[in-house]
Amino acid sequence: MKAVVLKAFGGLENLVLADLPDPRPRPGEVLVEVRAAGVGHVDVMSRRGEFGGSPGSVPGIEVAGVVVAAGREVDDAWVGRRVYAMLDRTGGGYAELVTSDVEAVVALPDQVGEADAVALGFNALTALTSLERAEVRRADKALVRGAGGGVGLTATLLGIHLGAAVTAVTGSARRGERLAALGASTVVNRLADAQTYEEYDIIIDPVGGPEFDRFLEKLAPNGRYVLCGGVAGFPTPDFGSILLGRFTASPTLLMLSLSSISRAELRARMEKLLELVADKTIASLIDETFTLAAAAHAHDKLESGAAFGKIVLVP
Repeated sequence: MKAVVLKAFGGLENLVLADLPDPRPRPGEVLVEVRAAGVGHVDVMSRRGEFGGSPGSVPGIEVAGVVVAAGREVDDAWVGRRVYAMLDRTGGGYAELVTSDVEAVVALPDQVGEADAVALGFNALTALTSLERAEVRRADKALVRGAGGGVGLTATLLGIHLGAAVTAVTGSARRGERLAALGASTVVNRLADAQTYEEYDIIIDPVGGPEFDRFLEKLAPNGRYVLCGGVAGFPTPDFGSILLGRFTASPTLLMLSLSSISRAELRARMEKLLELVADKTIASLIDETFTLAAAAHAHDKLESGAAFGKIVLVP
C-alpha cells in the first residue's frame, strides 16, 4: 500500500510517500480501506516530535472508509460497511489501508460522505464535549476562539444550534464574513486594531497561548471557560491568580482532552454528530482536500492558519 511515512521529527520535508506492506487485522480489529483521512494540529505536533508518533511511523489519527476485512472475534457483518474510525496516538491514517479496533469505529449514515465524516471527527467531538461540559443554555452569550479552525468552527455551529448567541473570534476578514453568514451573532477580527469584547457566559478555547489570560478575564459571573486545545501553546504559568482575583464572580475553568473519555462515550457522541449532519441540522465544512503525496502541503496550509474548516487527505 501507499502511505505517508514520517522520516524524522521536524519540518514538512520529513513527510515522505512510501510503499509499505498491507496491514492485517488482529483479533478485535477491522481493516479499513481509507477514503479520507483527517489532518489536524495533533498530526503537526506528532511530526515535530511534540505528541506521539515516532520516526518511521505513519501519521493520522482518524479516517473514514470501507471495512474490507475483519479479524477474529469481529462480526463479519462489518465487512463492506462505510465507517469512521478513531485511531490511537500511534497513528496510521495517512495510508491506503489501516487497521482499527472495532470498538473505535462508527458506521456512517448513507447521507454522510467519508470526507464529511473526518471533517467532523475529533474536532467536532471536542467541540460538542466542550459545550456539554460548559452546560450551554439557550440565550447564553458564548465566545469561541479560533472560530475559523476545525474545533472552533464546529463549536460555533453547534453553539448556534443550541441557541447561544455566539461571538466568533478569527484572524481574517474573509473568515469573519463566512462566520457571520453561518449565523455568528458577532465576529471579532483578533488582528484588527480595535478589539471589543464583552462578558460571556461561556468561552470555548482551542487556542490557549499567552492571550488565554486576557480571555479568562472576560467571563461573566458564574461563567464557564473550557480550554480544549493549545494551538498557540500553553497559557502563562500565573493564570491561576486571575481566577483567584475573580473569586466573588464564581468563575469555572474546565480543561478538556478527549484522551480522558471512553471509546463508548466518544462513539455515542460521534453518532449524534453524524445524525446532525445527515439531517442537515449542521454542516460539515471541508476547507480543501489533498492527495497522500501532497501531505506536506496539507500540513503547510494548516500551520499557516489559512484554513476554514477541515483539511482532508484523499488516497
